[in-house]
This record gives sequence, structure tokens and C-alpha cells, in this order.
Amino acid sequence: MERKQPHVYRAAVIAMRLVDIADAIDLAAVESLWARHAHTAAARSRLISAPPKAMTFGEPPVELTLEPVRVEIGGRSLQATVMARLYEFGVAAFSVRVPANDLSWADFTGQVNAVDAALGIASGSPVWAQLLAQIMEIMRPALSRPSSAPLHEDYLLGLVHALDGVTTTSSLAEEVDLVPLLSGESRPLSEQARQDLLRQRFSYYADDLVVLTWDRAFIYEPRDDSDVVDILEVANAQLLELRYYDELLDDELPRMYDLVEATHNVASPFAARRYADLARRLYTLVAEVTEITEKVDNALQVTEDVYLARVYASALELFRVPHVSKAVDRKLAIIRDSYAALYEEASSKRGELMELAIILLIVVEIVIAVIRHV
Repeated sequence: MERKQPHVYRAAVIAMRLVDIADAIDLAAVESLWARHAHTAAARSRLISAPPKAMTFGEPPVELTLEPVRVEIGGRSLQATVMARLYEFGVAAFSVRVPANDLSWADFTGQVNAVDAALGIASGSPVWAQLLAQIMEIMRPALSRPSSAPLHEDYLLGLVHALDGVTTTSSLAEEVDLVPLLSGESRPLSEQARQDLLRQRFSYYADDLVVLTWDRAFIYEPRDDSDVVDILEVANAQLLELRYYDELLDDELPRMYDLVEATHNVASPFAARRYADLARRLYTLVAEVTEITEKVDNALQVTEDVYLARVYASALELFRVPHVSKAVDRKLAIIRDSYAALYEEASSKRGELMELAIILLIVVEIVIAVIRHV
């Protein structure tokens, strides 16, 4: 039996790109710089539907409304609104919102895939580079150690607010095929692939629906904007930042091994100083990474909103955030162990130096005593 094709009256396709632009961002400085540049006050982000006691940002990011951009979508030039959020742990999250109103369901699905083709990872669109350059130019004084080769994450959302002929979540599932929208594939998928793609489904009311995948999501929310959009952005920001520190530690560990080996091979009475200096360097690295990862972990604080907490936890698991976090923790543990070993080695070398000094003093005293009696 052929599926019906409901009509999409009010919707948008949101393309996100999150970029690690610095080790940290001074959000108070961001607000001041934006007020001077745009002559308007920046806003601190907050969740719309969740009560503050139920779910809130750990440190609310600064939300900036940028100038609209024109995007070539399926051979048409469309005006898209642009927003940027800056997080204190160094991530800039850009959202380009392309309107998708008064379309058949098939055309809406085509619009989602067209936006991905125009703004996705493989598109090479200059839009993201232009937005990043704009933010970097304005906000550079607020950035601590700007990234020279920033990492990024992309995510795509189909957000529908008004859909004709659909009144409940169950009828939505029956009347529309979400698989082409979520997969971006034009060829039919196997039944197992379809089930896997639709596994992460959530509803709170009888007429809303959220379906998550690794790089896309579908949100049906008749009551204006959805907090799920913000939650997915935070989860992607956490993934991005943990990826950055995972790669940083991957680069740091071989250097650490080389330095430890070089220090071991130095035969010097002052080797204790070299061990202590290397231990301090490793301790500083561990402290910096631990501080930032704690901020990342606390980017969103969930207490009472069970529904949003489930969506958030599922997004983190789907994006493999816990896996990357454990990898960072393992590498930090290796560096901590190396620090402890170096500290003990430095203490041992200092002890050996003290023993040598005592022996020298004894020898000097003996020589002086012999000379006096000659």
C-alpha cells in the first residue's frame, strides 16, 4: 500500500557546523566585543521549554545573530538565517537555517538532502569559511590560544512545525517515510538498515517526535522551536572538544616517551633537575586537559526533565562521546603515571646527589685533617 504524502506547511532545514577555534573563550569579552561591533547586545543561550531547575547550561554560551546568507539549494538561491554560539571551552557552533515551507513531504525530504549537498562535509561550500573568518576577526581578543588547524563536526536537522494530515506520532510514523530523509539515500534500504536507522525515536506528547542518527535528526514539534536542537548542538560540541584533546594526547604521548628516554640517557649529577622539569610539564598538561574536559562534561546539567535527559543521553551514546571520553581518560592516566614515575626518579636523583655531596664533604674533611697533621 502506497504511503500518503502529507503537506509540510512550516519547517526548516538546519545545517550545523561546530569548530574548535581556541583552547578557551572569554565569554564576557565576547559580549563586550559584539556590543562594540554589532551595536547590539549578545544573548546568553537558554532552553525554551525546560524549567531552569530541570535542565540548564553549565556556563550558558553566548548567542550571536549574524547577517543572513544566500545559499544555492537545488538550483535555487535561498536566503538563510545564521546564528553562532560560542562556548567557553573553545567551540564555535554555527547554524544555517534554510526555510522549507509549503512543500510536499517528498519535496521536503529533497530539500533536506539538497541542503546537505550544498553545506555538508563533501560540499566544500565557502559559507562556513566566511562565517568562521568573520567570528575570528571580531573575537580574536577573547580567544585563548586560537587553533591553527581547527577540527569541526557537521550535523543536519529537518525541523517540522506544521504538517497537514498528521495529528499524532503514530499517524506520522504510518503516513511518512523518514528513512530517505535520515539516510540521504535514494536507493531503498534493507529492513535491518531501516530498523537501525529508526531505532533512536523519542516522543513526549502524542503529537511530537524526535528521531536521531549519527549525522542527522528529524524533529516534529508543533509548538514552535524545540530544545532538542540545542541539546544536539551541545552533544556535538562535547564530541568535538573531546576529539580535539584525544588527538592532542595522541600527539603528546610519543613526545613524552622520547623526552623520558632522552632524560634517562643523560648521565649528569643535575639529572634530577631535568626529571623535575619534565614532571612539571606533564603535570601542567594533565591539569589543563582535566580542567577543560570537566567543563565539557558539565556543558549541560540535567536534573528533572526525564524526556530531554533521555534524548541527551542517547545523543551522547550515538555520537560515541563516552567512548572518546574514556580514551582521553586512559591517555591522561598514562601521563599521570609517567609524572609519578618521573617525580620518584627526580627524588631518587636528588637523594643520590645529596649522598654524593655528603661523601665529598667527608673526603674534604679527611683531607683537611691529614694536611693539618702533616
